[in-house]
This record gives sequence, structure tokens and C-alpha cells, in this order.
Amino acid sequence: MLLFTLGINHKTAPVAIRERVSFAPDRVGEALRDLVNNAGVEEALILSTCNRTEVYCEAPKADVNDAVDWFGRYHSLGRDEVGPYLYTHNGRSTVQHLLRVASGLDSMVLGEPQILGQVKDAYRRATQAGTIGRVLGRLFQHTFAVAKQVRTDTAIGASPVSVAFAAVRLAQQIFTDLGAQSALLIGAGETIELAGRHLRQQGIGRVIVANRTVENALRLAGELGGYAIGLPDLGRHLPEADIVVASTASPTTILDRATVEQAVRARRRRPMLMIDLAVPRDIEPGVAELEDVYLYTVDDLEAVIEENRRSRQEAAAEAEDIIDTEVSHFMGWLHAQSAVPSICEYRTIAEGMRDEVLAKAQRMLARGADPAETVLFLARTLTNKLAHGPCVQLRRAGFEGRQDLLDAGREILGLTPPEPQD
Repeated sequence: MLLFTLGINHKTAPVAIRERVSFAPDRVGEALRDLVNNAGVEEALILSTCNRTEVYCEAPKADVNDAVDWFGRYHSLGRDEVGPYLYTHNGRSTVQHLLRVASGLDSMVLGEPQILGQVKDAYRRATQAGTIGRVLGRLFQHTFAVAKQVRTDTAIGASPVSVAFAAVRLAQQIFTDLGAQSALLIGAGETIELAGRHLRQQGIGRVIVANRTVENALRLAGELGGYAIGLPDLGRHLPEADIVVASTASPTTILDRATVEQAVRARRRRPMLMIDLAVPRDIEPGVAELEDVYLYTVDDLEAVIEENRRSRQEAAAEAEDIIDTEVSHFMGWLHAQSAVPSICEYRTIAEGMRDEVLAKAQRMLARGADPAETVLFLARTLTNKLAHGPCVQLRRAGFEGRQDLLDAGREILGLTPPEPQD
């Protein structure tokens, strides 16, 4: 059986490429079924976030290149367009990579906690799509347990660091007094919620929450002490915002250059900080060319979070030790699966012998045979039948001088090593 993953992330591809290969949440199920039907894989899961898009597969017969071709085809990209940014992992490397991802060791913000929830969401969608089977099911349940252990046993998540936190830290560097500023949050998902909470903790003066579903905006605005608007009202309220943080799942931009330019004029050139945490991007890239607008994407936050990364290196080393051990545990289980057919076959043979001998013993008792002699007959006969096959094979290995087979047989049968010969 072949376990592999392929993908791109913030280390291998810029946001302009990542947004072209992202999967919208409502399209993941369809994509998974298409992958299973057309790339020769039996189990599949897609993890798509602002910083990575990864496909995990279990495919006894398929080649990873089949999945790579599907990946490009699905996004209407040639191999030469996406290939330079792709990485792949097989077997043990796949397991190690997934455990590192779920534990926050492969994130832009080292140890950030959001990724585990995103992995769980990806697992839920794959389960709903019917593309999770025995192998990926076991792998991801193991992953969730290991990520929890890393959080519990190390200080990897000791401080509240995330992409959202990094965005707020950037705002603090630009505006010395957040209490005098207004923030416009576009979206109502986990990233925006975290950004809103961090802003409130840092004393932000005013918060506006904009979302396509106004009910969700109202819920979050109520928690943050702000007020809610729908996306159609963005242009009217944008001039009020000193800080804009956007993170939606929209496949197209939410704010274009013309709308922002109009807002800047209404603000009479007061500076505006815009942080786009979405992939695909919510804010048109051309906005960065406007005067008095400072636009940052997830890629631009790398420098802001470098300080936090350094502070977590020691905890990360401890986490790597845990992951190495747990990778070996999972690989042991995976390798053991190749023995399952042989074990099942041998148990079936053994049960057949048992039933045959038991039937004879029952007939003996029915004819009035002595129970003690019948039990002895059953024990001897069953022992001889069970031992006959292995003894024949050991004898043949000895006759043919197959010491390797003899040693393997002794190990399988749990026999003590032979005494060394002088």
C-alpha cells in the first residue's frame, strides 16, 4: 500500500500561486470524489488553508504522478506551471509531515494552534465525501492525538501567537495608540475572530464586522463590542477604518482598487493599514500602489513573526522528538497491515482443524467413550494438526540449508535461539 501527499505551502510558493490552487470549502467534496474516480487512489483528503494546499492519498496501485497530473488538471494548470512549487512525500515521510503540520511545526507562525482545527475540518469534509477509509482514518485519528500531546507536553503554544496575532502586532507597530483607531474586520471565521479578540485585548477604539451573512457578523460584533454590516455596505463604511483585516473564503476579491481609492480620498489622506489574510486574496493587489495605504498579505507577515519563531525553537525540538516516536508507532501499525491476510488465512485453517477434531470428539462422547480419553484425543490430535505444517516447512528449510528461513521460523514461532555450536 502506498501512502503519499503532494502540495504547496508558504515556503514553496507565493500567494499568487497558492490562490490559484486553493479549494473552496464547498467544492472540496466534489474535488475529492473526482480525485478518487480519476487518479486511481482509494482514500483521499484535501487540506486547503491560506498557507497551504495539500492532498493526502492512500493508493495501493496508483503512482503519485497520477495525483500530480490530476492536481494540475483540476486547476487548469500545466505541470510546468505548478510543478516547480510542488512537494511530495511518501510513506514514513508523509506521516512525519502530517504530524508536523497538525502540531504547528510547519506553519508560518511556529506552533500556531489554528492549523489543528483546519486539519480536523478537512477530515470531516473527507469523511462526508466518503473518501476516508481504514488507513487515512487511522492516520488522522493518530494525528489528532499526537498534536494534543505536543500541546500538552511542550510549551509550543504557551503564548497566543497566530497569523491573526501577527496581524495585530503589525498594527501596534504602525499605530502606537490602538485606542484611537477604528478596525474593520471582513469575514466572521476563526481567523477574523482571533484578530478581533487580539485587537480588543490591545484596546482597539472601535470595531466594525462585515460579512456576507449578516447574522454571523452580528454574532461576532456582539462579542467584540462592535457593530455589524453586510458586504454591500463596505464602500460606505470603509473610510471609517484605520485598520482593515480581511479573511473570507470568497473565490474573488472583496475590495477593489477603485473602492479603496475613493475611501482614501474621503479620509483626506489619513493612512490606512490593510491586512489581507485570505487565499485567494480578498483585496485587489493593485491597492498596494495607492498612496497612504499600507497593504500586507500573509506572506508579508513573515518578518513580523520571526521574533516569535525564535522563542519557540526549544519547544519545537521537544515536539520533534515526540513526533519521531509517534511516526514509528504509526508505521509499525501500517506495516503490520501487510500481515493481516496471512493471519486471517492461518486462523481460518486453524479454526477448520479445530472444528474437525471437535466434531470427532463429540461423536466419541456420543458413543459412550471415556471423557478423559476423549479430551486427551482432542488435545493430541489438534496439537499434531497445528504443528504439522510448520514442522514440515522447518524440516524442508533445514534440508535445503536455508538458515535464514530457519531463523525466521524460530522467531515467528517464538522459539528460543539455538545453542551456539563449538
